[in-house]
Amino acid sequence: MIVRDLHELTDLQDVVGLFNRIWKPPPGVDAVGVEWLRALSHAGNYVAGAYDGGRMTGASVGFLAAPAGRVLHSHITGADQGRGIGFALKLHQREWALERGLGEITWTFDPLVRRNAHFNLVKLGARPETYLPAFYGSMTDAINGGGDDSDRVLMRWRLAEPCVVAAAGRQPYRSAIPPDAVAALRDVDGRPVPGSTAAATVLVAVPADIEGLRRSDPAAARSWRLALREVLGGLLGEGARVTGFHRRSGYVIEKGMP
Repeated sequence: MIVRDLHELTDLQDVVGLFNRIWKPPPGVDAVGVEWLRALSHAGNYVAGAYDGGRMTGASVGFLAAPAGRVLHSHITGADQGRGIGFALKLHQREWALERGLGEITWTFDPLVRRNAHFNLVKLGARPETYLPAFYGSMTDAINGGGDDSDRVLMRWRLAEPCVVAAAGRQPYRSAIPPDAVAALRDVDGRPVPGSTAAATVLVAVPADIEGLRRSDPAAARSWRLALREVLGGLLGEGARVTGFHRRSGYVIEKGMP
């Protein structure tokens, strides 16, 4: 696999095609505009593609963010699943940022998507910072559509932290769970059930497949969105810290003494 910066218009058109294949926007609408990619790349921002046998299998787009000279914001990344492409793109992005003297990369993601939560917290060592309700408004692509709100969590990847350096060396971050941890949100037969937050460490579950649930049972997907917004969003708003993702199923949150 090869990951490289992209500048040529033909390469940027391939990014548009890849993102359209992944997100499946409505007919006549592109997931991103090629002219926008061209402007970002020409201005010195991050546009990169991953190639396997000459075929583009992933791409990532980011732009320099505030505070100036310190942060890259990774806006959109898409890749074929199950082949390590997303991880390769993130390692390339990290090296790109470090070469330019940047110490942090931020991005937003849907906190209900279990595989992405595990990837961000365990494989990369990044940390959720802020809960952002309905951040992008209404979205109509195949992944985000179905009437669900576009809640996001802002992730911060501090590139020199020991856990991030270890993750870049393929040592995933594992969080320890104390015996007195309590479940603040549980998955019971596919439905969210609130619990207790009266402990120093709380666990917040997410559904196994929110994207499938949006198609098969939109009401259940909506109930998960509102429950996670209240529990995870509430805890982050109170100053609690997400310190890990346990057993690929739920967030580990440290909130201090009860």
